[in-house]
Amino acid sequence: MGRKYDFGGYATKNDIRCSDGRTIRRDAFKEQDGAKVPLVWQHLHDDPSNVLGHAILENRNDGVYAYCTFNNSPKGTTTKSLVEHGDVVALSIYANQLKQQGGNVLHGCIREVSVVLAGANPGALIDTPVLEHGDTYVELEDEATIYTDSAIELYHADKDDEDADETKEKKEEGNEPAPNTVNNNSNKEEKEMKEKTVKDVWETLTEEQKQVVYFMIGQAVEDAQGNDDDDDDAKHYDFGGDAMKHNVFDNSIDTSFTPITTEEFTQIMNDAKRLGSMSDAVMQHMDGGVLAHADTQPQYGIENIDYLFPEARTLGGTPTFIRRDNGWVTKVMNGVHRSPFSRIKSVFANISEDEARAKGYIKGNMKRDEVFTLLKRTTSATTVYKKQKMDRDDVVDITDFDVVAWLKTEMRSMLDEEIARAILISDGRSASDDDKINEVNIRPIWKDEDLYTIKQAVTVAANADDDDVAKAMIKAAVKGRKNYKGSGNPTLFTTEDELTNMLLLEDNQGHRLYDSLEKLATAMRVREIVTVPSMENQTRTDAAGTTRTLLGIIVNLDDYNVGADKGGAVNMFDDFDIDYNQQKYLIETRCSGALVKPYSAIALEKVVGNN
Repeated sequence: MGRKYDFGGYATKNDIRCSDGRTIRRDAFKEQDGAKVPLVWQHLHDDPSNVLGHAILENRNDGVYAYCTFNNSPKGTTTKSLVEHGDVVALSIYANQLKQQGGNVLHGCIREVSVVLAGANPGALIDTPVLEHGDTYVELEDEATIYTDSAIELYHADKDDEDADETKEKKEEGNEPAPNTVNNNSNKEEKEMKEKTVKDVWETLTEEQKQVVYFMIGQAVEDAQGNDDDDDDAKHYDFGGDAMKHNVFDNSIDTSFTPITTEEFTQIMNDAKRLGSMSDAVMQHMDGGVLAHADTQPQYGIENIDYLFPEARTLGGTPTFIRRDNGWVTKVMNGVHRSPFSRIKSVFANISEDEARAKGYIKGNMKRDEVFTLLKRTTSATTVYKKQKMDRDDVVDITDFDVVAWLKTEMRSMLDEEIARAILISDGRSASDDDKINEVNIRPIWKDEDLYTIKQAVTVAANADDDDVAKAMIKAAVKGRKNYKGSGNPTLFTTEDELTNMLLLEDNQGHRLYDSLEKLATAMRVREIVTVPSMENQTRTDAAGTTRTLLGIIVNLDDYNVGADKGGAVNMFDDFDIDYNQQKYLIETRCSGALVKPYSAIALEKVVGNN
């Protein structure tokens, strides 16, 4: 039954002694019958463009036959033309996970088939051209094949230019050995090898030759030991047939180390005979008798196969900001009252004093006028801004997402966070800092005048623990409501630590006092509890010199007004610096902010008292 393919040939032939001394036996690759493997150029695995197509393997009694198909890549098309015109006549394979008994390969895994310029065996030739010119596949039978009778190595093709030239000269002179001659010689040598034991062969070596063998085994042990700290892809030394990292005949290699002893070598040779693999024997010797050969096997037949994997992609399309929790910012910015003018004036008449009370009248006495105090406060605007810049080259080169839109989102987010912080507790910068947001223009609730913010002390002992502070805070919040004059049900802004300590409070039986956030909020007489990371470790010193640590702020933000004139709202400006080829961005607002109702906020402050 015919198959559709571009050309066919034997990937390997059985029972022929290869140039490296191995002989591939029948059904060594039986499990890959029908398998599809890459068709590669010259065993080059460092570039995906070297994959020319694929090969379908067929296990036969005399070897493994490959039905090869080229892809439409530039190299695939070029190589197809070379094979069609007879310019390239050889196939080669790369295999690993080999199981050997002596020099006989009994099992392995073919990872790829390569089209090569020169195989390791001069008999790897195309007997009859098999391709026809045309745009479609041709139906081929088995009579036209590409034979390869060479060894299974990491790079099975002959890469030495001189060897290739020598092969070419022999072919031109008609001195190429006939296939039958090669097979007969191989069978003869194989028969002689079978009649001799390992000991017999060893005894034929001179002392100088034995020292070379000692050196080679010692080099193998040193390579294996040296690769222990490398990644798995570097562990390629395997006498069993996967790949060889060093050429022990290269004069550039340092051979100054002490070779293994005769006793060690004898033990390794005995183990190799018992295990059927020189690699297993070397690794067992290296590990003190623990067989670790499995860890030295390469995982893939294609080196750097990860080059073929798809590129990693960013989840969400844009980089994710690492930032503090800013859910509270939305609560603040959406909760404040806004006015279309920035200059805010608040006027109050204090009628809480006795002088403002209504009076009883006694006949004949003079009636006295009511006396009360007028209070006034004016708050003007200030500018808050954030500035960024980017080289235009970077803006153009970043094509995966809109970096300008992403940058502007960050700028707006940080501007809102800074204004929200200034509203609650101030920006925290010193008064001498040029970047300070003036507290006269955006008045922080925590530090506002006592007429607007009630400073409720949470007094605890110096040795108070978290539970003591949490209990005292709840009591202070409830008692502080006595003087609260703000609108409706307020919100408690506090830190995550203080909220956690309050939720973990237990009674004498170990039961939680507040098993939900809602129950705690109800106990403290607030609508909700919002955590603010920026409130952590905030302290101030009062007029008496006492240090006060902020624990929370109770306020209805509808009593806090943020004003901005026309044009003073948040605006984004773009500019291009032609001298430095930079794109510059500015976001700013000009606004004011202040509480507009007296006693509309409560600041809970921890004060350490005497024991």
